[in-house]
Formats: sequence, C-alpha cells, structure tokens
Amino acid sequence: MKFHEFKTGSGKKILAGKSAEQNENLISQFIGKSNFIFHTAKPGSPFCVILEKPNKKDLKETAIFCASKSHDWRDNKKDVIVHVFNGKDIYKEKKMKIGTFGVKKFKIIKIKKEEIERFLKDES
Repeated sequence: MKFHEFKTGSGKKILAGKSAEQNENLISQFIGKSNFIFHTAKPGSPFCVILEKPNKKDLKETAIFCASKSHDWRDNKKDVIVHVFNGKDIYKEKKMKIGTFGVKKFKIIKIKKEEIERFLKDES
C-alpha cells in the first residue's frame, strides 16, 4: 500500500492513509507504540503518523498537513481542530467499522485557515 508521504522541515517522515482501508492498515501497525498520531476532530481525515521522535515544529507541521488533507478543510475552508495522541492510547473494538479507532486521551491543536492556505501554497 502506498501511503501519502510528507517530510517536515527537519526531515521527519510522516505517513498518512488515503482511505479508510489504508487508515486501518496504517494505525494497526502503531497500536500500543509510542509514535505520535494525528487525526482531525471531525471524521474524514487521514491518520498521520510521525515515524521518528518529533520536535514541537514537527508536531505543528504534521497537524497542518493532516488538516489540509481532511474533509473538514475541503468542505468548510475554515480553521480545523486536530487531535494528537500516542499509539499507546488507541484501541479497536470488533464492532468499529474499518478505519475507525477509539482514543483514550488526546491533545488538541487548532490549525488556522491561514496556516493551511500557506502550507498548500508552499506545497504546490
């Protein structure tokens, strides 16, 4: 499976799912691990995983990347709330549909509309 790939300014590699099936495959590999994982507060976003130990700037850049690929951004073009959590805080129950996971605790990063627009402009 070919995931979305992104590198932060400091060179940290980020993987992100392109579909519910890819999100399922990606996150299944990181349940119970200490990697940082990102997903928007609203459904319809890739799960994004930082593969190496990040600094604060890496965390922010990954949150912006996650927000820019979300349905929330696509549909509303407004600020996007992103949840950041650890692979150790994820769980999967049998009744959950593909690409859906539970999270025990998370932090919130608010990504401003202007940050996403700047990221998308720089990306092109």
